[in-house]
Formats: sequence, structure tokens, C-alpha cells
Amino acid sequence: MTVHTVRAGDTVFRIAQSYRVSPQALAEANGLQNPDQIIVGQALVIPGADKTRGEITVNGYCYPTIREEALDEALRHLTFLSVFASRVSATGELTPMQGDARVIARAKAAGVRPHMVIANIEEGKGFQPAIAQALLESPAAQVRLLESCVRVMHEKGYTGLDVDFEYVPAAVRESLNCFLAKARAWMHDEGFLLTSAVPAKMADDQPGLLYEGFDFWAQGKYNDFVTLMTYDFHHQGGPPGAVAPIDGVRRAVEFAMSRMPKAKILMGIPNYGYDWRIPFQQGTNATVVQNPGAVAIAARHGVSIQFDETARAPWFRYTEAGGQRREVWFEDARSIQAKLELVRALGIAGVSYWTVNNPFAANWTLMEGMFRVRKG
Repeated sequence: MTVHTVRAGDTVFRIAQSYRVSPQALAEANGLQNPDQIIVGQALVIPGADKTRGEITVNGYCYPTIREEALDEALRHLTFLSVFASRVSATGELTPMQGDARVIARAKAAGVRPHMVIANIEEGKGFQPAIAQALLESPAAQVRLLESCVRVMHEKGYTGLDVDFEYVPAAVRESLNCFLAKARAWMHDEGFLLTSAVPAKMADDQPGLLYEGFDFWAQGKYNDFVTLMTYDFHHQGGPPGAVAPIDGVRRAVEFAMSRMPKAKILMGIPNYGYDWRIPFQQGTNATVVQNPGAVAIAARHGVSIQFDETARAPWFRYTEAGGQRREVWFEDARSIQAKLELVRALGIAGVSYWTVNNPFAANWTLMEGMFRVRKG
């Protein structure tokens, strides 16, 4: 696949003409709402398919509130649609996601398998280590949870269970392994798949609450697929930088490959960026931006987009009307291409997007040009 970086004097017509594609096809491939508004440094994918395309598995996380246009666009390119999230309690009660009937039905009609995501989340407070620890320390709570999962999945029409337990304490590492073994048996007996989302670890003994509860040997043994959350290397509450730098992503994937079958690994890809105030001050949070929205910010402020060759990530700085300086890092066709080329080079199963709620046409154009997507 070819990606063109916009230079001074470029227009959509001239770019299309130079690559022998129609301006309309170029605009559609990149989701350009106004083809007259391209800016220096913007990356445009040139539509067309590689002569030899491999096949990959593609998962997309979504909220049930996903807009119709984004859902329609995503379903054409997905194997699984993982609906986030049904909440679990410390004692094994399940609070099923509400409003998910629409996305389940649409997924099945498109030949995409809908998965129910369960998470140790307390409403309004995010992921809670204490919920995970209490649940995993109680065999009775685990059985209660799995019974509820099977019942709800049959009732709603889900075809798989995705376990997204985060900030799991080291004390229940082995208990999480046992839970996954039980979950695999229950899910497979009912004809369901079992998948999990895990942090982007670089070592077995990597310190930190985010990492310590995860045994990659067991994750690879019991799950049908494992999503590596290879994003937020620079996170919302930290200083600015690439969200998913390719060097860090590669190290995380290569470590996972040393611990689990590569045919089960889905590399996480962020469908978002962050807009930080600079200079960064501890205790402040960046604003989440959509990838096309980041380009719009640069255009609105009349700044060019830069590209970090080491991280393989686009970024820029601008100044607000009041004088506040800001720095934005996001994903574009070049950064997505680097990630998809890594998938091909390493031979892993595929990719997993957080999330597909926001349209990003260039991403899907690249994917379909480089790979065929497994369905069903």
C-alpha cells in the first residue's frame, strides 16, 4: 500500500492524478469531508490492494452507543465485535450491559461474532483491583459469575466472552489462571469462544499493579485469542508523547510471542489520540481526540503535521487563542501502516481496536489493501 504525505502546493486532484486514481476515490478512501482542506504533513492512503494479501483476525471494541455510520463502517472489516462492558462484582454478580441488542443483531447480520466483555469496573470509578481480588479469591463467586455469563450470552445472542480484568493484584495471579481454565471449559462446552485483554508487558516480573497479576503462559494456554493493550504508552494523565510508538509495540508483541502462540495474539491499535497542555504539569489530563479530529485541529490553527520517525507517529503543536500552548499525538495512515506491517512481519493472528466508535476511513482502506479479514 502507498501512503502519500501532503507537501506544499498539493491538492487532492494533483495527488490523485499522480497516482492514477480518481479524486473521489482518494477522498472516500481517507474520509475527507472537504477535499479542499488538506494540510502539509497530512498522510493520505492511496486506494488499491496488495497483490498478495494474507488473512488476519480483527477485533473491535465498541460501546453500544456507537453511531450507525461508524458501526456500518467497522462491521465490514471485523471478525469480532466486543461490546464494552458488563460489570462484575466482588461476589460474582453480573450487571449485563444495557442497550446492546442493536449492535449484536447488526454484527450477526454482517457475519461478525459479537463478544460480551466483562470487566471489574465500579460504576463511576473505573477498574477496581479490590473487585478482581475478591472475585478471584472465591471459587463460589467465580461459579456464580460464569453461570450468569452463560445465561446472559444465550439470551442476548453473544458468541464469545472477553475477559477484561485490569489492575489485578499479584496475590491473585494464580487464581486468575484458575478462573481462565474454568471459563475456557464453560465457554467451549456452550460453543462460545474465550478471549482476554491483557497489558503490554515486557517481562514476566514487570513491576506495577497494571502488570503483576498476568501470567502470559496461562493467558496463551486458556484463551482462544488475547488482545495486547499496546497503547497508552503515553497516557492521558502523563506527559505528551506517542500513544503507541512502534518500537514499544514491537517489544511488547515479541515478548508475548515468547510466552504464547502467535496464532492467538491480537495487537492492540488505538483509534484515538491525546491533546496535552504544555509545558505538562502533573495532575492535569490530556483531552482525547479522534484521529481525523486531530487533523482538523491542525488545519484550524494553521500548523503543519510533523512525524516522529522513531515512534512512527504524527504530532504537532499549536497555540490557543488565550496563549496556551498544546501538543497533539495521534494515529494516521503512516502510523497505522507501520503497525500493520509489523503484524505481517511477525505473523501474529491480527489486531484489536480500541475503539471502533469513531470513524477512521484511512485505517480500513489500509487494512483491506494489505489483508483479508476472517469472518465468522
